[in-house]
Amino acid sequence: MTRSIIWFRRDLRISDHPALNAAIAAGDEIVPVFILDPKQNTQSGGKRLAYMSQSIRELDRALGHSLHAMVGDQVTVLQDLMKRYDAKEVHISEEFEPYGKARDERVEASGIQLIRTGGPYAVAPGRVRKPSDGTPYRVYTPFYKAWLAHGWRDPAPTPVEIPTVTPSESDRSFPSWEMPADVNVTPAGEEAAFERWAWFKENSLDQYDERRNFAGIDGTSKLSAHLKWGEIHPRTLLAELNQTKAHDTYRKELAWREFYGDVLHHNPHTVNDYYAPQFAAMRYDKPGDKFRAWCEGKTGYPFVDAAMRQLVLEGWMHNRTRMVVASFLVKDLHLEWQLGADFFKEHLVDWDVASNSHGWQWTAGTGTDASPYYRVFNPIEQGKRFDENGDYIRKYLPELRHLAAPDIHEPWNVLDGYLHDYPAQIVNHASERIESLVRLEEIKARKPEKPE
Repeated sequence: MTRSIIWFRRDLRISDHPALNAAIAAGDEIVPVFILDPKQNTQSGGKRLAYMSQSIRELDRALGHSLHAMVGDQVTVLQDLMKRYDAKEVHISEEFEPYGKARDERVEASGIQLIRTGGPYAVAPGRVRKPSDGTPYRVYTPFYKAWLAHGWRDPAPTPVEIPTVTPSESDRSFPSWEMPADVNVTPAGEEAAFERWAWFKENSLDQYDERRNFAGIDGTSKLSAHLKWGEIHPRTLLAELNQTKAHDTYRKELAWREFYGDVLHHNPHTVNDYYAPQFAAMRYDKPGDKFRAWCEGKTGYPFVDAAMRQLVLEGWMHNRTRMVVASFLVKDLHLEWQLGADFFKEHLVDWDVASNSHGWQWTAGTGTDASPYYRVFNPIEQGKRFDENGDYIRKYLPELRHLAAPDIHEPWNVLDGYLHDYPAQIVNHASERIESLVRLEEIKARKPEKPE
């Protein structure tokens, strides 16, 4: 009897799973395992840990309750399982972010053989390069064109049978993290992912290009958490898209995730450091009361505050408002993007290190963009444009529910705008926009002179 281990990480599913298929093909039985690292768990937000706990249990159910849920050092756990089951190989989906790569290198250094098959992306980071000189792309649009030209494989077949060993009771150390009662987070698991994908295809995908930016409607796929935890693979989604404008717009959004994965792969320091290093020298303010107001959704700008309260309540935020609140933090409050990225890390269920760090840097103007810093989102006009009737604001800001559009976007202009103690604006956007550009000119002026 030959056995192989399948080590689940960010791939909590059984469909379109090349590593699982490889493990099944390699032996008579497989040993499915998920290893909880106590050190990593201390660095994750409570909502994300609770979501992961649910997702692991859903995976266990799909595996006929045969998942080994272990707590401890990965090397020790894997060595014990290999010895107990006489397994020679450990199959994994390859990971590319700094933590995952370092962990797998440490496991291999112990003598454990890892068999990598597939990964979390349609195209693995590092594959798409400039044909002229083989260097990685630094700008999204040419990356997208090359990514399309490169292409990706069809979804892997779902196994008909999964022959697993039976774990002992001591192998079933499932985490007990509970979602806070006042939090409304999307359901976890592969089944929930496919249900949401089916709903999105039927109700919104064909109008995605027109609906995706409106925060007050259910116009996005809301699959980001499912993609982050590998409950569904981007290949599965890409395989069902056609060549219409709406479908191509959604394909481009999936490509942004692939692009940021590629950028981080080539620049691992940019998890917390500036992609454009000159911005480290910019004059930033220290976090204080204004930062706390931003975190609590009490800036006095309704579109910003609604988004921040959505984040805390749902562990998710609409993509349009992610850009608006990020711009407000950096350009209006003059704070470093890392503060916001860390707050997102604490609260987002779909937190992905590459997308989070580089999404923030793109909006902050310190990342992958041709002329980025001059882009300053107007939080009032953004609200009027992408939440015209104020439905999004009204949902998350009970203090403003008595106001109709357009007053809800500028409560300071009406007599009863502050009737229910909505906070006053903590800054003046128009003047802070000018200040942000002044600070940009300061670092441009400090460039060293060229030698004669």
